[in-house]
Amino acid sequence: MTSGGTSPPPLRPGEDARGSLDGARVLVGVTGGIAAYKSAALVSRLAQAGARVTVVMTEGATHFVTPLTFQALSGQPVYTSVWEHIESKDPQHVSLAASARVAVVAPCTMDCMARLATGRADDAVTLILSAIDRARCPVLLAPSMNAVMWSQPSTQRNLATLRADGYEMVGPAEGWQACRAVGTGRMAEPEEIFEAVARAVARTGG
Repeated sequence: MTSGGTSPPPLRPGEDARGSLDGARVLVGVTGGIAAYKSAALVSRLAQAGARVTVVMTEGATHFVTPLTFQALSGQPVYTSVWEHIESKDPQHVSLAASARVAVVAPCTMDCMARLATGRADDAVTLILSAIDRARCPVLLAPSMNAVMWSQPSTQRNLATLRADGYEMVGPAEGWQACRAVGTGRMAEPEEIFEAVARAVARTGG
């Protein structure tokens, strides 16, 4: 179990997470942290497992990984703006939120946690998540920030609020961080997040 959040148990010997993902619609939110490069591996893993992956990015995330990368890996259009509508009949992206089986935000930065905890919906990621019924569609967050940011009282208050609101945490882990320090706040590895998504999909059934 990683510090600061409850992670799903590991797969049992012989259990294959891929079996529950065939055709499942998975929404992947990517926010502006250096760990965004790991999200490419997550999207690739989900797509290879048969999931129908839609990637949504904040403007900050596009400075770390290009939307074209995620489009190539997922085979689907990538959403990057609340103003640019791929599905013109649904400018609020409600149908996209309604069709998701599971949503995951990886990396979920300190800023994104604060936005979700306070009900903000002014970027593509938080807008679409605001339209998701978490009683039907699990929303997983994979926090990513340095150890000092993770330990801030405001972050811990937001963490408690998000858990109370029904969000599920994957990580964070402890280890080497981009700030050249070692501590808690490192984003969980793509395989751990993949397994959490697979379990969430299996839990929703049907």
